[in-house]
Amino acid sequence: MKRNFILLLLWAVALPLFAQTPVYLNSAAPLEDRVEDALQRMTLEEKVAMLHAQSKFSSPGVPRLGIPENWMSDGPHGIRAEVLWDEWYGANWTNDSCIAFPALTALAASWNPEMAALYGRSIGEEARYRNKNVLLGPGVNIYRTPLNGRNFEYMGEDPFLASAMVVPYIQGVQQNGVAACVKHFALNNQELDRDHINVQVSDRALYEIYLPAFKAAVQQGGAWAIMGAYNQYKNQHCCHNRYLLNDVLKRDWGFDGVAVSDWGGVHDTQEAIDNGLDMEFGTWTNGLDWGKSDAYNQYYLAQPYLQLLKSGQADEEVLNDKVRRILRLVFRTTMSPNRPYGSFGTPEHAAAGRRIAEEGIVLLQNNRNVLPIDLSEMKHILVVGENAVKRMTVGGGSSSLKAKYEVSPLAGIQARAGNAVRVTYVRGYESPAEREQDVKGAKDPQAKTIDAVALRTEAVNAAKQADVVLFIGGLNKNPGQDCEGADRAALELPYEQDLLIADLVKANPNTVVVIISGNAVAMPWVAQVPAIVAAWYNGAEAGNALAAVLFGDVNPSGKLPFTFPARLQDNGAHAAGDYPGDGRNVVYHDDIFVGYRWLDREKIRPLFAFGHGLSYTAFQYGKAVAGKSKITAADTLTVTLPVKNAGTRDGAEVVQLYISDRKASLPRPLKELKGFKKVFLKAGEEQTVTFTIDHAALSFYDDAKGAWIAEPGEFEALIGSSSANIKTKVKFTLQ
Repeated sequence: MKRNFILLLLWAVALPLFAQTPVYLNSAAPLEDRVEDALQRMTLEEKVAMLHAQSKFSSPGVPRLGIPENWMSDGPHGIRAEVLWDEWYGANWTNDSCIAFPALTALAASWNPEMAALYGRSIGEEARYRNKNVLLGPGVNIYRTPLNGRNFEYMGEDPFLASAMVVPYIQGVQQNGVAACVKHFALNNQELDRDHINVQVSDRALYEIYLPAFKAAVQQGGAWAIMGAYNQYKNQHCCHNRYLLNDVLKRDWGFDGVAVSDWGGVHDTQEAIDNGLDMEFGTWTNGLDWGKSDAYNQYYLAQPYLQLLKSGQADEEVLNDKVRRILRLVFRTTMSPNRPYGSFGTPEHAAAGRRIAEEGIVLLQNNRNVLPIDLSEMKHILVVGENAVKRMTVGGGSSSLKAKYEVSPLAGIQARAGNAVRVTYVRGYESPAEREQDVKGAKDPQAKTIDAVALRTEAVNAAKQADVVLFIGGLNKNPGQDCEGADRAALELPYEQDLLIADLVKANPNTVVVIISGNAVAMPWVAQVPAIVAAWYNGAEAGNALAAVLFGDVNPSGKLPFTFPARLQDNGAHAAGDYPGDGRNVVYHDDIFVGYRWLDREKIRPLFAFGHGLSYTAFQYGKAVAGKSKITAADTLTVTLPVKNAGTRDGAEVVQLYISDRKASLPRPLKELKGFKKVFLKAGEEQTVTFTIDHAALSFYDDAKGAWIAEPGEFEALIGSSSANIKTKVKFTLQ
């Protein structure tokens, strides 16, 4: 009886407490009600504190109200190792080794939105397990020049392809209660002078080329965060750019998430207040330097902002809008009751990375059917090249990873060949050693002398004794190659690789060249080498994925997400003489004619075209048929065609739809990608591929009118296996 009385008394005391649970803590309440309830409970100091970092990768919550901190992690290829609270050195944890996923160029080369969804879901699970609620990625800046050191983090040269691939990536990440922070908004198309270069570009090019993937990320992907770029546009830094953040992102696109600065990308308190920035990170010095200083209270959106608010010089309602956005982020992520637990470093994630890598590898050339290699006919395989053994998950800037493991190309080849075939390795060329700066106390290695001639001679002599030579080269993530903060100096391969390849193929005609990179490279030896493979930076399972393609376990189905020009001056940014600008401004004279659009206009033959990629089987395209010959603006048009696997191997083909509008009031590209389907076909199988063309696919941006328009007239739907290999076409009229 006494026990029941005590329980009843406790219940009587607790019941009012339960009845008074704040709305912001009620996960069943509407999101905006929770946001408003939390906002009205916060002090001015608590609001301002949420706007800026408290450590290298975190920002404060509101402990008094039980609102947690925000924790960011660099991406988008894996969850970065923990760093010390106030330093860039690694924290030396023993349980933060991630699965390294392929670079985003490899994902884009798969031309498969299902792979983007798998990628996002997998990396989102890794971020969630590590209790990160913001993943700093993916990147969707357009590939304008092959010299951009950060192209490997992006999704190629075409806005339609990038848009189609970024949406499922974002959705996959965010289903884990982790915000995708899409970057770098906008026009960050070179690393040289990136912290201040002012981009001068037409409104038409801005809206047709450089913004569509960001718009898709917001309006279709539902991204919860966007990161500003370092560069300037309209003479304002993009991290606090009135036009980009206030007018385009928040007003026109209806973005209700958080605008985050890149680390060190903020330069002015008043501009940050007025021009749409919500969260500031990395401002101490430039946010990138080594060393430590507790400078967080001196950030532009910290004490300087608070003083303006207290003196009445700043409007608190502007502050409230910023805080609302951050609260939405918290309620969508860390305080979401449906947030799963995630998983980290699992075999399932490794398998996902391998599958993405296998679908993204591109067979560029295969004369004499040198590939796939038949191990039953081999006695000796020679592997040549530093990239066969060099770790590619480290370096490159903020995407550098502490991977749980990394299978090198040499290890993958050796494992697949087994004991039946002798696999030997010689280096052939060597790059200067680079310091790995993730470990405190790391010392720069002493300079070493590289005898390129001796290395080359050794490789050539070995090549004469092998049945086949696998040269594994390309770029790497050293500064000046594929690396944040610097651009490449030239289109040619570094470290005298071109000389080595030319000598190898003379010594052994059965030489296969594998290019590991995130950029196009020149190939002066292309006519002599029978087989060429683009293998990208493919993460933890890179070696196994490459071996699977080389030995025919996987039929390659990747397609290039950007053009390989034969010469640097064939690229629009360089032909127009724009790149890299004069140190203060860079003018985009190539305008809307980026990538294949430029080569089409100038009638220049590429080395390898956008969308190009071969298979170990053969595909036949039938005649395209339009559902009707005339449509109105309110209609959609269906175009169908049969595609058959006419070879003896199962395989996949990416069928690409381009639209041509030859007569318009403004100049238009010869053709533009407006659809693609990746079709998996068994040997001998035929399928009907269907495309739906809507009004948007026919439209262009009229900068004089400030609107998208589709002009009546005749159009063509062009369908092919690349931008340079159109198989069938059909005309129709927009009335």
